[in-house]
Amino acid sequence: MKFIPIKSDSSELLELEKNVIVEDVVASVLQMYNASEQLPLEPWIAYLYVQGNDVLGTCAFKSPPQEGQVEIAYFVFPEYEGKGLGTFFAAFLVAQARLAFPQVIVMAQTLPENNASTRILERLNFEKTGESIHPEDGKIWQWSRR
Repeated sequence: MKFIPIKSDSSELLELEKNVIVEDVVASVLQMYNASEQLPLEPWIAYLYVQGNDVLGTCAFKSPPQEGQVEIAYFVFPEYEGKGLGTFFAAFLVAQARLAFPQVIVMAQTLPENNASTRILERLNFEKTGESIHPEDGKIWQWSRR
């Protein structure tokens, strides 16, 4: 099992078992990269988590750090939910952020309800810091870990 960086020129991605979700994730990430003024550098990118040729999920930094903060996102593909992978993905991103920028504040957003994502963040010592309105999701909770 390993994390594979999603890069515009990643030949490792060609070897993976693809499905609609994987193709959508990779296309969305590459579109996000192309829309930015400059391509993000590792570790501030997106990753697929693979076992053999199967993709189990994805995790990402939404952008490189800005004003000492970086936001993370993670998604476990439905058939692999409930196995601790979400916690593993979020912990991986926190560790990568700390290695690259020890003082960075790691941020996350969740829907405003107790669910798997909120439990993951609580388990990893994130604190709920407020609420805001997201353009697509509506009301959300903001989380941070110093």
